[in-house]
Amino acid sequence: MSDFINKIYRNNTIIYKVILFLITTVAIVYLFPKGGQFKYDFSNGQLWKYDNLYATFDFAIQKTDEEIEVEKKQIEVNAKLYFQYDAEVVNQVRASFNNKILSLKLNDSLTETKRLSLKRVGENIIEDVYNYGYLEVISEDRVSELDEIVALKKENEVEDILFKNLFNSKEVLALINTEIGSKELSYNQNLLLNILASVIKPNVSYDKDFTEKIIQNDIDHISYTKGKVSEGELIILKGDIVEGKKLAILNSLKSESESKIWTDSNYNWIVLGYTILVSLALLMLLLFLHKYRIEIYENNNKVTFIFFNVFAIIFIQTLVIKYNSDYLYIVPLSILPIIIKAFFDARLGLFSHVLTVLLLGYIVPNSFEFIYLHIIAGIVTILTVSELYKRANLFISVAQITGIYMLTYFAFSVIKEGNVSQINWDYFVLFAMNGLLSFLSIILIYIYEKVFGLVSDVTLLELSNTNTKLLRQLNEEAPGTFQHSMQVANLAEAAANEIGANSMLVRTGALYHDVGKMLNPMYFIENQSTGVNPHNDLSPRDSSKIITDHVIKGVELAKKNNIPDRIIDFIRTHHGTSSTYYFYKKEQELNPDTEVDIEKFKYKGPIPFSKETAILMMCDAAEAASKSIKNPTAQSISDLIDKIIDKQMSDNQFVNSDITFREIKLIKKVIKKKLMNIYHLRVEYPE
Repeated sequence: MSDFINKIYRNNTIIYKVILFLITTVAIVYLFPKGGQFKYDFSNGQLWKYDNLYATFDFAIQKTDEEIEVEKKQIEVNAKLYFQYDAEVVNQVRASFNNKILSLKLNDSLTETKRLSLKRVGENIIEDVYNYGYLEVISEDRVSELDEIVALKKENEVEDILFKNLFNSKEVLALINTEIGSKELSYNQNLLLNILASVIKPNVSYDKDFTEKIIQNDIDHISYTKGKVSEGELIILKGDIVEGKKLAILNSLKSESESKIWTDSNYNWIVLGYTILVSLALLMLLLFLHKYRIEIYENNNKVTFIFFNVFAIIFIQTLVIKYNSDYLYIVPLSILPIIIKAFFDARLGLFSHVLTVLLLGYIVPNSFEFIYLHIIAGIVTILTVSELYKRANLFISVAQITGIYMLTYFAFSVIKEGNVSQINWDYFVLFAMNGLLSFLSIILIYIYEKVFGLVSDVTLLELSNTNTKLLRQLNEEAPGTFQHSMQVANLAEAAANEIGANSMLVRTGALYHDVGKMLNPMYFIENQSTGVNPHNDLSPRDSSKIITDHVIKGVELAKKNNIPDRIIDFIRTHHGTSSTYYFYKKEQELNPDTEVDIEKFKYKGPIPFSKETAILMMCDAAEAASKSIKNPTAQSISDLIDKIIDKQMSDNQFVNSDITFREIKLIKKVIKKKLMNIYHLRVEYPE
C-alpha cells in the first residue's frame, strides 16, 4: 500500500494533467450540440462541387426564416380587427331616456301628446345610434380606412361590418341635429337635445386581447413547408449554382438528415466521435508544451491556466450560438492569443488559438468562413499586439484586428453573392463590438496575475520601477550592488533585443537578481568603499558560503516581498551551478595536502532554463569581471568576454536554455560593444 502511495506521490504532476485533460475534454464535449453532421458543405452562390445529388428519402421543403417572417408580418398587417359591442350599455341608455322623459312635468308648452312625440323621436335616434354601435373615442383611430371591414362581437355572435357604419361622437351629434332640426330650437326640442346628450354613451370598444389571440392563432397555424421532394428525385447537378429553390431544398435535406442521424441509438457514437476529436486537439496542445515549452508543461498551474482559457472561450462562444447565432462574431476570440502571448510567447498563443478555433468549427454555422476569418485575425493579433503596457499599441492593434475581420468578411460575402448588395452590414457593427470587447484582455490579465500568480509585461513594467520598495532598499543598503544590477539590466536588455528574447522580462530579472546581497552587503566587493575586506578574517569555505548564500537569501527576500516566481527564477539561476573559483583555489593553497571538494564551493543552481535567464548569467558574469581589468582595452574586454562565456558553455550551464550558438555569438557581440562604450574604448586599428 505504501509503495502505491509513493508511486502516486512521485507521479502526482502527471496524474494531475491526466485529470485536467479528462475534465476539460468532458466539459467541451458536453457543450457541443449532439446532432449529426451533414456530409455536404455548401453555401449560397457557390458551385455544387460534389456528384449529382438525388433524394434518398421523402422530405418536405422547409421555408426559410425570412419567408416565415414575411408571412407573420402579412398576417399582422392583414389581420381583421375585433370590436366588442356592449348591449348592456344600450339597455341602460334606453331605460335612462324613458325615465327622464317621463319625469318631465307637463305644462302649456309640453302636453302629453308632445311628450309622447319627443319620446318617439328620441327612441328612433337611440335605435339608429346603436344599430351598429357608438364607438368610444379611444378606439376611433384603430382603423385608417373607413371602408375597412372589421368584426363586431355581439354576445356570442360575430358580424363583419364596415368600420364607417360605427358612429363616432361627431356623427352622433350630427344625427341628433338632423332628427331634431338644425333651425332655432323650440323649448321641447331643447329638452330632448339635453336628455339625449346626457344619456347616450359609447358602447363599442376595440378588443385588443381577442384580436391578438386571433393573430397569434393564425401565426401558430402557419405552414413551415412549401412542397415535397420524393425519394429518387434529382436535387442538384454537379457544377450547378447553389441558389434559390435548390438552396432551400438542400437546407431542408440537411435539416432532415441531421434529425434522422440524431436518434437515441446514435447518441453514444456521436459523443464518442466528439470525444476523440476534442481529445486529439487537447493532446496536441499538451504535446506541443512537452516538446517546445517544457518549463510550462512541468508547471501544472500554467497548464491549468492555458486549458481554462481554451475552455472559457469555447464556453462563451457556445452560449452565444445557443442564444442567437446572429451574434456569432461578437465574441472576441482574439483575447485568447493576446492573453497567452502576454504571459508566455507568441508561438504558444497562436497554437492555442488555432486549436480553439478548429474545435469551435464543429458548432458554428458556415464553419469554413468562421475558421478562416478567426485564424487570420489570430495571426494578425500575434503579429501586432506587443508591449501591452503601452496603451496606444493595444488601440492600434485592436483597430487592425477589427479591420481584418471586416475585410475578410467582405471578401467572403462578395464571393458568395457576386455583388455587395446582399452584404449583411450588421456584421460590421458586430466586428466593431468585437474589437471593443478585446480591451477586456487588460482586465483579464490583471485578474489572472492575481489568481494564477503569472506575470505580464504590465507587471514587469511596474516591477522595473527603481522606486519600488525592494529596489529602493537595495539602493540604500547596497548601492554598489544596485549600480551593478542597473548595468547588468542595460546589458541584458540590449542582448535580448538582439536575439528576439523578452527584453522587459530579462531587464526586470536583472534588477532583482542580486537582492540577496543587501543582507550582507560588505562581503561583496562592489559595496566595499572603505577598502576593508571582511573576507580576510574568514576561511575560504566560510567566505564561499556567504557568497553563494546570497542566491538563497535573495529568493527568500523576493518571496517575502511578493515578487512573482518568474522573476525569482532569475535570482535562482543567475549563477547556475558555477563555483566560487577564487575561494576554491585559496582553499587549495591553504590545504595543499588535502583534496578539496569543489562541490562545496558551488552554487546550488538550477542552471538557466530559458534564453532570458541564460542572457542574465552571461551579462552578470561579464559586467562583474570587467571591473577586474586594471587597464581596459578593446582587446582585453573582448578576450575576457570570450573566456567567461566559453567557460560557462563548457560547464554546460546553457544546455536547458533553448539557446543557439549563433544567439550566444550575438550576445557576446552586444556585451563587448556595450562594455567598450562604458569604458569609452575604441577598437585599436593596426598602423
